[in-house]
Amino acid sequence: MAQPFEDAGECVEATIRRVGRKIVLALPLALGKPVALANEFWRRALRDPALDLTIITALSLRRPTATGALETRLAGPLVERIFGDYEDLEYTRALRAGELPPNVRVIEFFLEPGASLGLPHLQQNYLSSNYTHVARDLARRGVNVVAQLVARRGSGSDARLSLGSNPDVTLDLLPLLADARATGREVVTIGAVHGQMPFMFGRAEVAADTFDFLLEHARYDQTLFCPPNAPLGSVHHAIALHASALVRDGGTLQLGIGELGDSICYALLLRHQQNAAWRQALRDVGTERFAATVDESGAREPFQQGVFGSTEMFVDQMLDLYRAGILRRRVYDSLALSRLVARGNITDRFDARILEDLPHVGIGPKISARHFEELRRFGVFRSDCRYDAGRIRSPEGEWIAADLDDSNAVARLAAECLGRELREGRVMHAGFLLGPRGFYAALRNMPEAERRQFDMRGVGHINQLYGEDYELRVLQRREARFINTTMMVTLLGAAVSDALEDGRVVSGVGGQYNFVAMAHALPDARSVICLRSTRESRGRVSSNLVWNYGHTTIPRHLRDLVITEYGIADLRGRTDAECIAALLNIADSRFQPALLAAAKAAGKLPREHQIPEAFRRNSPEQLERTLAAHRRAGLFSEYPFGTDLSAEEVHLSRALQRLRDHANSPWRKLMVAAASILRRPGADDLPLLRRLGLDQPANREERRLRGTVLHALSLERRTRDLR
Repeated sequence: MAQPFEDAGECVEATIRRVGRKIVLALPLALGKPVALANEFWRRALRDPALDLTIITALSLRRPTATGALETRLAGPLVERIFGDYEDLEYTRALRAGELPPNVRVIEFFLEPGASLGLPHLQQNYLSSNYTHVARDLARRGVNVVAQLVARRGSGSDARLSLGSNPDVTLDLLPLLADARATGREVVTIGAVHGQMPFMFGRAEVAADTFDFLLEHARYDQTLFCPPNAPLGSVHHAIALHASALVRDGGTLQLGIGELGDSICYALLLRHQQNAAWRQALRDVGTERFAATVDESGAREPFQQGVFGSTEMFVDQMLDLYRAGILRRRVYDSLALSRLVARGNITDRFDARILEDLPHVGIGPKISARHFEELRRFGVFRSDCRYDAGRIRSPEGEWIAADLDDSNAVARLAAECLGRELREGRVMHAGFLLGPRGFYAALRNMPEAERRQFDMRGVGHINQLYGEDYELRVLQRREARFINTTMMVTLLGAAVSDALEDGRVVSGVGGQYNFVAMAHALPDARSVICLRSTRESRGRVSSNLVWNYGHTTIPRHLRDLVITEYGIADLRGRTDAECIAALLNIADSRFQPALLAAAKAAGKLPREHQIPEAFRRNSPEQLERTLAAHRRAGLFSEYPFGTDLSAEEVHLSRALQRLRDHANSPWRKLMVAAASILRRPGADDLPLLRRLGLDQPANREERRLRGTVLHALSLERRTRDLR
């Protein structure tokens, strides 16, 4: 059994005694970090320069911090309300301040997107690795301590643990650490029990002796990191509409992280529950201009069979898909039964004909003990049947030959021993989970039988096909759609997702390459790369479809489907000229002439090529007008899945964002300051000013802030009126 501890300091001290003063500490990505333990290792290193500490992890998330007086007034109470007593990782503060001591090093393989561009330590110590290779690379770097949050059920010898939110790398890493131990190297694994961590089943459920040490005390049950839902804009909704038409009923779904994943879940719900409205929206945003691609690779009908989720990240909105009956296609970890399902011989329910089909998928004609146990586990035989020496004992106590060539035995087995419905089905395989506080509560409160359908596994299984069960993975992931996001796409089809041209890392490769490669390896899968057509920085708008770029994440030879808010480009099996033409059609029209000229100058397009007239009106204004009528009907809101923000906070955050976008140059800032002086509050403004404590300004500074807020609200109303 694991050695129990009630104090993080004592646990760290015992770890140091075991492995020595050179510690290579592996922490899970995002939610699964045991903050109290991590902070105690950090404090020990601060107090003792002789302690050499390397932390290897990913997505070291922090409570949001406000910049500026107005953001502080808005975000301060909001952050306290949402994140409660969540304790920040102390090393992240030192990283951002450039104050890491010489004896501490932090290595991350995936960074908080866009938050580390100016942090030399993280830029220099970024580990570029496919998600599936992370466990291998961690072992190679000499990891000797693994620590993560776990959930516990039972006690003593009956205790079971769950890796909860993060089996992703840990399940792949544990066998490698066992190999290291076999060579005589000291390794310590630490589980930190957390009362709010959902107990997830499947491969995430492990024996208590998986860990050497177990830290558990109520004072460490602080609020789990719980980012609220982000707002969804018109661009997100338009991209999601296009993507939702490419998901096949009866297929498989993988979604990337962020707002686009949320918006795609919303669009799939709309397709299933309000199909007529969804189809009208498809026509309005122009998806039907790409009808040939939808006909070939997608569908327009509501979901009858449902989809199976095989995804790296389990997001909150996946539960909405489950509740709506979209995420309901079950898979089974039985190759024989998966073959029967793929051939259409059975569904989740079956009849006596299954006994005739079993010999055609590798079971029988004489059923072995191993195959009997497999069939009983999955419900083909009743759970109260038994096997012995080539015979099956019925629930009534009769012994029947386990011989599928014996017609009399088959008839008796069908009448006395056969089940009617498969068991142990899973609607999702996922590697890690992260979301709002209500997401964790929903999982904790879900009946165990339902929660077991969400099987948490290692990325070595989810993100690739390789392994002894290769055929099973292929059968389970039929008609897969791997939908991920990127920053830029070149006109030749390469995707730029993790870093800038100068080498600075924006986020990381993560599992994107794995899923793109898998889409090309599976016989009926597609990779769908989504991106906004433009970006804005300091008042300057740039195209995210570019002629060329000095860094790529996904090479051009793996190009497939690309989506912007203006449509779908099908690049699979297309020549360079065909790819360029298709991508130009979904570019923002302000940038089409320059991109077209660059392609012609390089000799990659004929001189006479012209962008079709139907694709020359791709503009944000046109998109807003297109979605306006649907919004009036109650569709495509900013927070279709709800939000932890109050109505006033939603309004204020939108207005202050509008102000930041507007005041993006010294001249515009001066204009904002001048306009703010003249603003006077209306009746609708008073509750918003009260939320910021500016309804009764006490001094000149507060009067200036009030004027700025009123100007921001005016800008937001003007923008809203234009929609």
